[in-house]
Amino acid sequence: MQIPLVGPVTKDVRFGWLYSMPMPLNVFGNKKIRMVLEGYEEDGNQQDFHLAISAFLSIGEDVLIAAEPHVFNYYRDINGYLAPSDEGYVGINTPSEVWDHVQVGEEAFVGRRPYGDKGIYVSIECNCDWEPEHGLQIVFKAGKSVCKVGPYDGHVTNADAYADEQLENVIYRPIGS
Repeated sequence: MQIPLVGPVTKDVRFGWLYSMPMPLNVFGNKKIRMVLEGYEEDGNQQDFHLAISAFLSIGEDVLIAAEPHVFNYYRDINGYLAPSDEGYVGINTPSEVWDHVQVGEEAFVGRRPYGDKGIYVSIECNCDWEPEHGLQIVFKAGKSVCKVGPYDGHVTNADAYADEQLENVIYRPIGS
């Protein structure tokens, strides 16, 4: 099967997901990541996937720069539990330094949100030095802008993660709040 902008895909028969070949993503400095499409074949409006993928492939690192304060707040929440002498402590002084401590994942999951706007979202699970257990999830709404960062929980918005519509436009929800 061929998907516009993605090319040939293979199907995982267990989950029904479609996997692309690794492709360079401008937003991550041309790191090669494969797209994983969830629910594409049975979706009634595949054009929504095409539009989100097109946007995602065209965004630049400026989108991540805009998300830096939120990722930095996540870092500060986690690191706040540690003293500089503690094992696992990571010293990051400015928001722009967070990316030096993030290892971008190998797959970008593209799927339709089951709640709220039912739009297409792109989610990437990353490793990060300050939270080795839960990592860092970065979610892009319609492939255009970061709409959620924080520990990986599989949800594409904080409204979905906490069943609270008031969190619809919250990019990072502080731990414990």
